Amino acid sequence: MQDSGINVLWEGRNALRILEGLAVTLGVSAVSVALSLVLGVGVGLAMRSRLAPLRWLMRAYLEFVRIMPQIVLLFLAYFGLTRLTGVNLDGITASVLVFTLWGAAEMGDLVRGALISIPRHQYESAEALGLDARQAMRFVILPQTVRRLAPPAVNLVTRMVKTTSLVVLIGVVEVLKVGQQIIDANRFEYPTAALWVYGVVFVAYFLVCWPISLLSRHLEKTWQN
Repeated sequence: MQDSGINVLWEGRNALRILEGLAVTLGVSAVSVALSLVLGVGVGLAMRSRLAPLRWLMRAYLEFVRIMPQIVLLFLAYFGLTRLTGVNLDGITASVLVFTLWGAAEMGDLVRGALISIPRHQYESAEALGLDARQAMRFVILPQTVRRLAPPAVNLVTRMVKTTSLVVLIGVVEVLKVGQQIIDANRFEYPTAALWVYGVVFVAYFLVCWPISLLSRHLEKTWQN
């Protein structure tokens, strides 16, 4: 069919452009996730610190990130930071900064919850074996924490991948933005193109997130047995 919207996918470089946009999405997600996992462990340990001011600071950080919508954080980083400090951040850098701050806070809370869930007698057993606090944390507590932490951490990764679609609002040319550009450029020749383009974007997100969800379920079932 000459006017079939699906044909727009094969016009010029449209299919390749969608893949390039997906690569940008995955790049932002991958860097943000990697930094969040590393920083989140430190945030979680700080939330369990014996220093009350440090715990309060981390709690304030977590609540600020949770209360503030991600899109507002993106605008603050991309527009507000430039006006306040004169530092010009490109869209991708601002996106990585925001999603790292958000992911680290969420990851830190997961770490805190996993540490709390470790039974008290595990700490006492480590002390009875002659381990100091640092050795107990390294050899006894953290290995058990990782087992409890892995499934929700993998779910957080899925959430971060999906939430990166917001970066389109600060001009990052990721997969959703590419889809919008293709639809706008062909709105007269292919008036039904939106259905097919957004359908491809949906499938792309599904193919990325579905294996991650399967991994989370596998880890949960494996480590519960």
